[in-house]
Amino acid sequence: MTVAADPGPGSDDPRFVAYRRQLIEEIRERGTEDLGVLELFDRVPRHRFLPEGVWFRAYEDSPIPIGFGQTTSQPSLLAYFLMILEPGPGDQVLEIGTGSGFFTALLAKMAGRVYSVERVRDLSNRARQALDSFGIRNVALMVGDGTIGWRKYAPYQVIVVSAGSPSVPPALVDQLADPGRMLIPIGDRDEQELVLIRRRGGEVHEETLPDACAFVPLLGRFGWSDDA
Repeated sequence: MTVAADPGPGSDDPRFVAYRRQLIEEIRERGTEDLGVLELFDRVPRHRFLPEGVWFRAYEDSPIPIGFGQTTSQPSLLAYFLMILEPGPGDQVLEIGTGSGFFTALLAKMAGRVYSVERVRDLSNRARQALDSFGIRNVALMVGDGTIGWRKYAPYQVIVVSAGSPSVPPALVDQLADPGRMLIPIGDRDEQELVLIRRRGGEVHEETLPDACAFVPLLGRFGWSDDA
């Protein structure tokens, strides 16, 4: 994939339209049939949330490095997350791991308000710039320890964690609304399973979803330590 001159921020870059549509077809073939979710991947250009040096890989269905030892997740996996969590216009969403801001933007198109926590300040700043360039205003960003959540705006109807944790952080469960749902990868530092947590009627239920996944480690008080 060869990338020519940049036509400017916020535009629907014609150089990438065909690649984006091809990616959407791949996402559909991997099991996402929800037209509303598929449309989001057409409305939010992934390359605008990535460093320009990796734009040529922007529409691969794969994780992409974004610096600081972090990656942005595989698009078909993000579509799966959206289908499971079903954020709606009345929902407050807590995202742990802003990363590039691409998934933040997808969530913001579906939910009423998104609160996103990122431990790397430079990534948070980049994400803010990308979100602003598309006029996405219903997102608040914070730099901090995602394992303790963002208690000020709790409870959240949806919580999504984009990093692998050794266990479910209790602070995040405490901030989950009733009813509410949370999706988090649980396992070791190399491989995890997705765990769906639901709170309803005062009770909390956990369900392990099929298929293994691999996310960057969730670092913090209730996650992995930096020196582990």
